[in-house]
Amino acid sequence: MKGFKMIIENKSKNVILKNIIISFFSGIIGTILIILILFKTNTFSKLLKTNNKPTTITYTNTNQISLSSISDTGVAVAQKVLPSVVGIDVTFEKQQSSMSGGSGSGIIISSDGYILTNSHVITGDNTNGINLGKPIEIKVYLYNDKTPYPAQIIGNDPQTDLSVLKINKTDLVAAELGDSDAVQIGEYCMAVGNPLGMRSSITTGSISALNRQLVGENGVLYTLIQTDAAINSGNSGGALVNSNGQVIGVNTIKVSGEDIEGLSFAIPINHTKRIFSDLIKYNKVIRPYIGIAGTTISDTILKQFPNSKLVKGIYIRNIGQNSPAEKAGLKIGDIITSFDNKSVSTMFDIDLIKNNHNIGDKVNIEVYRSGEKFNTTIELIEANN
Repeated sequence: MKGFKMIIENKSKNVILKNIIISFFSGIIGTILIILILFKTNTFSKLLKTNNKPTTITYTNTNQISLSSISDTGVAVAQKVLPSVVGIDVTFEKQQSSMSGGSGSGIIISSDGYILTNSHVITGDNTNGINLGKPIEIKVYLYNDKTPYPAQIIGNDPQTDLSVLKINKTDLVAAELGDSDAVQIGEYCMAVGNPLGMRSSITTGSISALNRQLVGENGVLYTLIQTDAAINSGNSGGALVNSNGQVIGVNTIKVSGEDIEGLSFAIPINHTKRIFSDLIKYNKVIRPYIGIAGTTISDTILKQFPNSKLVKGIYIRNIGQNSPAEKAGLKIGDIITSFDNKSVSTMFDIDLIKNNHNIGDKVNIEVYRSGEKFNTTIELIEANN
């Protein structure tokens, strides 16, 4: 090792060899003398008699991890979820009658043919910001089935990057949907899909992070699950599942780059349930509307204006005429700090909360006006899409 020298280097080689020979023969002579003494006193035979039973030594490691059990988990999960994930091929018509193609994945959410996928899979708006054209033909491929099943678009919601397709087939294996709110960092996961058209492919990994916020090409802020399981082109719309084979997310995007590896994201399945339910029932998403436009008052802004009456929250800069906000008595310049008894600081916070409510629900909000706090109630109405 650098910085150290062996002590043996400072000794004569002859002295070293002599010491080794003396030690060797001394050890042999000593061993012979001990054996002779033991035989003479019958001690050796007694030792043999008392030790005629084999001794078993047991080592217990409570921290053992069975590699076979990990492998078995992967096999069991794959066998459960693969029949519920489909490949999707889309033919797009561009200008001047030229054709282009795209592929993706989907999750069977009902046995009678409803399939959940990403909006960008079937609209031609890919993650590189390129529009492939108008979809003119969509074909779905089931697990271990080479038959192309024509699919129709039941509903599409670019705002959440989700769509629902329908094929004319029954007795399908619907995926078991899990609870994405119960997912923990470090948990095992498997991504299933159709990367680069290679159907029924799986990759495994773990949950890297939760509630990652990314802004999409459409300017919408998404809250996503981050995983190191590879989600490549064509995997979009496929399933991210847990160790029980339950879908916890919809594969949606991979951040790639020269210095980036293992950054893949999925839409939490709990965020999709109301969306695909509305798309199936109404062919669109029913969203509550309150009628305000707001700007975040952050800690940084508060530090810049220490003597103002500003508080951390959402500064109302515009209110729609005859909107629920106007009817509730809100004014431009008011600052919303709580919505439905939950602290809020961005319009995205409000959207997440109100989108979990039904039309007609009344929501309590906490407001500051010129430094004075008050509470009021706002009734949600349907947004005009």
